[in-house]
Amino acid sequence: MEPNPSADPVKLPVVQEIILTNRIGSISMEISRRLGIDPVKALEMFYESRTCADLHDRSTGLYLYGDLYIADEFMSERFSDL
Repeated sequence: MEPNPSADPVKLPVVQEIILTNRIGSISMEISRRLGIDPVKALEMFYESRTCADLHDRSTGLYLYGDLYIADEFMSERFSDL
């Protein structure tokens, strides 16, 4: 089936995945900056978090919030466990 040329390409699943991947990189860099850790470590920590799971779950609506807000959510999750 040919894609509808009048359809919004931003709504294509592959484009949505690219956007989410970019956002996760941005969020991880913010976490890295806040914690003073290696960006790869921050990315690993974020991927293991409930916040990341919520970001991937569209029913939570977290994807609608900005990257800094999501970084705040991660920090709250991370340090509420202490």
